[in-house]
Amino acid sequence: MTARPMIAVLEREALKLLRQRGRLLSAMVRPLLWLLVIGAGFKAQTFLVPGVLGMTLLFGAMLAALSTVYDKESGVMRMLVIAPLAHYWIALAKTLGATLAALVQALMLLVLLALLGYVSSQVSLWLLAVGLLGTAFACASLGMLVAAWSRTLENYATMMNLVIFPVFFLSGSLYPVQQLPAVLRLIATLNPYTYGVDLLKHAGLAGPAVAAVPDFEVGLDLVVLIGFSAAALTVAGVRFSRDAATEPLVHRLARKQSD
Repeated sequence: MTARPMIAVLEREALKLLRQRGRLLSAMVRPLLWLLVIGAGFKAQTFLVPGVLGMTLLFGAMLAALSTVYDKESGVMRMLVIAPLAHYWIALAKTLGATLAALVQALMLLVLLALLGYVSSQVSLWLLAVGLLGTAFACASLGMLVAAWSRTLENYATMMNLVIFPVFFLSGSLYPVQQLPAVLRLIATLNPYTYGVDLLKHAGLAGPAVAAVPDFEVGLDLVVLIGFSAAALTVAGVRFSRDAATEPLVHRLARKQSD
């Protein structure tokens, strides 16, 4: 009973992603600019490979979570919350949809990186798979947490910018965490996204001779990613009560009646 609605949500999110070719193209341009332009300027292209892959997951998942807010405004969410499905399953289904969107974009980038010669033949495939899945799900959970507290698309866009850039810059994407100043190092260690990028570093994407040395153990990376995802989804699921999900629609109808 629960599987069918979740599969339907995943199918809907996948179809929307495949129809938005411009979105897929822009998802490739951003990380490649960082890698080929900024990375070349600092002579740190190979170090940035896990970081730009993590960037694709972060931006892809956060932007995919935007559809949740759109569904609130358009009334689609109303049909979901009146379905015989607990509200926390709605949050999980939308999170899985955002995870899928982020993974598709990351895999496309991974193919491009391989063609450009930035992926080592010694890469650990199982660590890469775990890193992609864990990071994508954590980023999607973060996006769902923001979406759960956003009433409008404009509100989500503002909150996303306030979240996504500190999360990206204050991580191990651009610099080794252990080499950061004490205050920034503390912030980076509190940032769950840091551990997703670190897990990608463990995969050895650019080869063992590269300075992209992991800052933490694999076990710690997994514990933080799983713990954060569970906590974020729990809060988002509680927030996605029947009243909270239909609140924008109710307010819009009330405004129309008063005009």
